Amino acid sequence: MKVLFFANTEWYLYNFRLAFAKFLRDRGFEVVMVSPVGPYGARLIAEGFRWIGLDMNRRSIHPGRELAVLYRLSRIYAAEKPDIVHHFTIKCVVYGSFIAWRLGIRKRVNAVAGMGYVFTSSALRARLLKPVVAALMKLLLRGNDARLIIQNNDDFSAFQTARLASPANMRLIRGSGVDTSLFRPRDRARDGRTRVLFAARLLWDKGIGEYVEAARILKRANCAVDMLIAGVPDIGNPSSVAPSQIEQWMQEGVITHLGHVDDMPALLSDVDIAVLPSYREGAPRSLIEAAAAGLPIVSTDVPGCREIVEHEVNGLLVPVRQVDPIVEAIRFLHQYPAERVRMGQAGRNKVLRQFDQRLVFEATHAVYLELIARTAQKSHQNALQA
Repeated sequence: MKVLFFANTEWYLYNFRLAFAKFLRDRGFEVVMVSPVGPYGARLIAEGFRWIGLDMNRRSIHPGRELAVLYRLSRIYAAEKPDIVHHFTIKCVVYGSFIAWRLGIRKRVNAVAGMGYVFTSSALRARLLKPVVAALMKLLLRGNDARLIIQNNDDFSAFQTARLASPANMRLIRGSGVDTSLFRPRDRARDGRTRVLFAARLLWDKGIGEYVEAARILKRANCAVDMLIAGVPDIGNPSSVAPSQIEQWMQEGVITHLGHVDDMPALLSDVDIAVLPSYREGAPRSLIEAAAAGLPIVSTDVPGCREIVEHEVNGLLVPVRQVDPIVEAIRFLHQYPAERVRMGQAGRNKVLRQFDQRLVFEATHAVYLELIARTAQKSHQNALQA
């Protein structure tokens, strides 16, 4: 049985879905991956998967260019003839579902990590796109052979309230899964300073501006903390931080920018606190990895983040878009290392119960089996009627 993954970056497929692709391969599925062209395509091929590069600009809304993308994507789907299509992020969900419907590919799995830019941004571009995208999603997510995977309870309720999909076709699966044998607590060197990590794509709506301002305040107060940032700008995203802005922060001396980090388990073993003051998330992998590694977390009380962080249990939740509470939370954890250890242990236990990749993979695989069983049942019924 062939499964086709379609995502808006090959980086996403490699970092977030490769382990699940291997899980499926071990169970006899053939997995083909499609995404815009990028350097991680070669890595997917090196892992033994077929990867097809698609000429697509995920930020574009130009009608002519987008029709060309749909044409190219249609040719790929028609040539591959997948039994199941699995789409990630809203644009890929809309485009992939439309092509699958047009070609008669019945078994469609769609995964969204949050409501996305179109539904959460107040920018004019997002406001103009929202009714169009909403109408398309309502149309394309219909049918008993379509499933929509949501990553947190808040978004499940939001999709249900907006009637973007039938609750009967929605499944709550928290995140893409984390390998808890790889991300695990390790002894950390103590030198009297506390190392704080912001690990995410460098987007303004991840709360990076608030994080940097908190770093300024802590620096002025001579607090013995080192504020680190791991990640790079996402130039295709309207909310991306400009590289020149990052350079300015570095010159100011308030943060240390580590750039892209391949070995996240090693980095997490060398820091003391994880911080993500995001405005909204699906199920942020960086926080799940941090919790699995036994780190206390400071994050915002918003959808997605509060799925992972329980206030004063495995971290501290702070109000969104506010700097002073971030400062006070970091200062508290800096001053009380025993609390860091307690919260870190609680976070690790929570990941083992809810976010371990084995749980996520089995739940997603169950969605596939559900659709496969429906097809078999239909075929049996048709045979009896004939």
